[in-house]
Amino acid sequence: MCTMIAHRAPIAGSGKGPAGWFNLDQVYIGYDHPFHVPLDHALTIDFVNEAAGPGARTAVELDLASARDLAQRILAAVAEAEAYEAGPSPG
Repeated sequence: MCTMIAHRAPIAGSGKGPAGWFNLDQVYIGYDHPFHVPLDHALTIDFVNEAAGPGARTAVELDLASARDLAQRILAAVAEAEAYEAGPSPG
């Protein structure tokens, strides 16, 4: 049974596919039947450039524990990067 869990967001970045690097403009995040990982359901993340067609896509399928850990590590890295960009605190 399909979960119908699906999210889409605009992004700015780059991805690497079979033909090399390409610009990204959208990310699709869902939880449903995976294509490759041997699970009944997986969190799927598709980074795409819609204008460039199906070859401009980088996809991952994760179990829920891996997805949660990845999300926490991304947030930790973003917090460190923001602190770095803000520079040393006065004092």
